[in-house]
Amino acid sequence: MSHRNRTTLRDRSQLLGTNEYSTPPSSGRSSPFGSGSGRENPFQPLGQRYADDLEGQNDEHLEGLTAKVKLLKDITIGIGNEVRDSTIQLSQMNDAFSETSGILKGTFRRMNNMASRQGCRWLWYIIFLLVVFWFFIVVWWFRR
Repeated sequence: MSHRNRTTLRDRSQLLGTNEYSTPPSSGRSSPFGSGSGRENPFQPLGQRYADDLEGQNDEHLEGLTAKVKLLKDITIGIGNEVRDSTIQLSQMNDAFSETSGILKGTFRRMNNMASRQGCRWLWYIIFLLVVFWFFIVVWWFRR
């Protein structure tokens, strides 16, 4: 039984027909099948030429994949550098904001101490300055 299957698989002309079948015109790509002219079976590979064509195609695909992998590697290295730089910038900003927060806390503490010693008089000075400032803005607005 296995002998019969081997002969059937080897003789593909029974499955595909004889030389009546012709392959479509070439599209410019290399094909594992011959051109069909001058050969008994157009579906038989060309041996060494076929292997060389496949190896050449594999090399072309390998070069393309290598270029894509290099591009992805460059992109990921760039992303890593950007993340590293951003982390450094954020830590510097965090330090600057912490320092500013400390300065503002000290300023408000001193201002509250001054206000508690002066009583309510400082509030009248601030209201007077706001009224004068508002008056200058209104005059400037209408003189334009």
